[in-house]
Amino acid sequence: MLRQGFTGLSMATWQCVKSCGACCFLAPEERPELENYLTPAQIDQYMGLVGPAGWCVHYDADQRLCTIYDHRPDFCRVTPQTFRAMFNIAAADLNDFAIDCCREHIGDIYGEASLEMGRFNQAVDR
Repeated sequence: MLRQGFTGLSMATWQCVKSCGACCFLAPEERPELENYLTPAQIDQYMGLVGPAGWCVHYDADQRLCTIYDHRPDFCRVTPQTFRAMFNIAAADLNDFAIDCCREHIGDIYGEASLEMGRFNQAVDR
């Protein structure tokens, strides 16, 4: 999905891509900076979600979906409020920051040339 920028050029717009699940890979050893953006209570909640091989206990690997999507914790949501609280990201910068985060995480989990990366890029670059 594209949006019009101030210059009239189209800009990529972040969106979640179904059947990706990269964000559901929670392995804390891969995210040593958790204490920099989660509160102690959120860290406890996060650690309680880590299941086998680092995947969230609510991630359905067969369907590649979050089984609690509508009720997932705040730190699993891409909203201006969440990203301001966690990363001090201004709402105006959320789109580009979220796209960069997803590309990095998808690349780490599935690879730069993966089907998941291709689907994400196609979705955000429309």
